[in-house]
Amino acid sequence: MRKFYGQLFCVFFVSLLLLSSAMAARVKDIAHIKGVRSNQLIGYGLVVGLDGTGDDTKKGKFASEAMANMLDKFGISVDVASIDLDNAAAVMLTSELPPFSSNGSRIDVLVSSIGDAESLHGGTLMLTPLRGPDGRVYAMAQGPVSVGGFSLGGGGGKSAKNHPTVGRIANGAMVEREPPSTIFIDGKIILTLNMPDFMTVSRMAKVVNETFKQNIAIPLDAATIEITPPGRERGVLIPFLAVVENLQVTPDVRARVVIDERTGTVVVGRNVMLDAVAVAHGDLSIQISAMPMVSQPPAFSDGETVAIVDRQVTVEEEPGKLIVVPRGVNIDDLVKALNAIGVSPRDLIAIFQAIKASGALHAELEVI
Repeated sequence: MRKFYGQLFCVFFVSLLLLSSAMAARVKDIAHIKGVRSNQLIGYGLVVGLDGTGDDTKKGKFASEAMANMLDKFGISVDVASIDLDNAAAVMLTSELPPFSSNGSRIDVLVSSIGDAESLHGGTLMLTPLRGPDGRVYAMAQGPVSVGGFSLGGGGGKSAKNHPTVGRIANGAMVEREPPSTIFIDGKIILTLNMPDFMTVSRMAKVVNETFKQNIAIPLDAATIEITPPGRERGVLIPFLAVVENLQVTPDVRARVVIDERTGTVVVGRNVMLDAVAVAHGDLSIQISAMPMVSQPPAFSDGETVAIVDRQVTVEEEPGKLIVVPRGVNIDDLVKALNAIGVSPRDLIAIFQAIKASGALHAELEVI
């Protein structure tokens, strides 16, 4: 057994050096094991201890009903209509339960107001269950809310920073039920690529087979690889998965240009190629100015004073520059050519859209 462990760790060390290059990535960074995933949790609770910045119970009954229900559990019967408090706020809780979380481990909780509370600063979350999509309680949350902002006002003035109605409780929930996690599916391990690609999935399967010198990895589609652990590795699955996750694979990506019109951001990926195309760029500036003027008649005349507006229209057009881009240029040549005509990011958006419409851009153009 010691000899086998020694061989396995030797394979692990060799796998770290295999196909290592500037563009290589680990398997764990571009793929994940099917069945090993995080789970989202949600809950409804009550934050108390606010300094008059809670919900207005006259407009909404979120906080008052939650308070009445909580007091009822302690044997105190209170009429909801008689509750009038502004130091409490009804909130929704969201959290993410990592895979393999054990009972007693802690996770962070995000607290968000759902009423008209002005701020959650200084508040404390009462004990609240967090449920999964199946309706089961997986964690219990409680603790002081940390808010990265403030909201102050008075005398008709108000000052606010960030979002004071959203806070976080670090390690504020304790796991009560372990989430289901499945590594084996019919005795096999399924790896799923984060970004499906036939070339990448083929390279990954080849690296796994060459590392273990067996045909244990079979690509099923552009995003899925099926791995059958050899007989002796099934008893020591964790070291086997550690070797697989640290294998170096060179991912292949599609040629893509991403444009964000709201911020004027343009991101051009590698492998973007162009056919022969000519790009002309010039700015047209139109300025319209209005100046009020008064027309006054001579003294002792029968004329009337009239107010008129003198409008002036000025049109300026910068001389356009024509850049001829040869066929088959890469992204470096493209950037140099566009910089030569002095384009701005927003002008670059229009240029890329026009080049794509002409059929000269061999890449996906994604506008977000």
